Amino acid sequence: MNARTAAIEELERRIGHRFADRELLERALTHSSVGKGATKVRDNERLEFLGDRVLNLIVAERLMGDLPEATEGELSKLMAGLVNYQTCAAAARAAGLPEALRFDASATKIGARDNDRVLGDACEAMIAALYRDGGFEAAAAFVRQFWAEALSDLDGPAKDPKTRLQEWAMARALPFPEYVVIGQQGPAHQPRFTVEVRVRGVEPRTAEAGSKREAEKLAADRMLEHLKDHP
Repeated sequence: MNARTAAIEELERRIGHRFADRELLERALTHSSVGKGATKVRDNERLEFLGDRVLNLIVAERLMGDLPEATEGELSKLMAGLVNYQTCAAAARAAGLPEALRFDASATKIGARDNDRVLGDACEAMIAALYRDGGFEAAAAFVRQFWAEALSDLDGPAKDPKTRLQEWAMARALPFPEYVVIGQQGPAHQPRFTVEVRVRGVEPRTAEAGSKREAEKLAADRMLEHLKDHP
């Protein structure tokens, strides 16, 4: 197995989605520099176009649900802080996209693999690929996972998912949610923690992140999403 194949496997593990359409995945990971040679190659630019729209919809829907009293102007300002090439690039790095991307040798030499705008575009292409391969929920799960910290920071302490889940349990006279580390991978300087949140009478939910705190918050957020459909 070569390094890029291993990186693609790691990418799918991190995002929790195995692509049925492997050609679609490869296209999402192919930078436009690859198609500038004699042989025409399908790159990720068209997917980037779709992914930008899908990402905006997912984040707008989340903000509308979390901030029912916010004005249109306030929501627009929050959107601008959440949907931009810097936040997309950060998500791309957290997901492991840089190592999985396919570039022309010349683009690699000038640092395209670590360029925020390139990575931001690739992140949007990946969101589009998830949307096409697994539907809206697959794309939304990616955004919930890699935008979790940014969204919770905007909401403030009262909107922290762990706080909201605890309040949900208290309102029903249930014990406080329990967070259990069920896995740890990666080197000591870059660990990945898998945390399971348990609430009495509800199927547990798990999440993975680079710190226990962020994994707990993401697991709580997934539990809250589940409870919306299963109150």
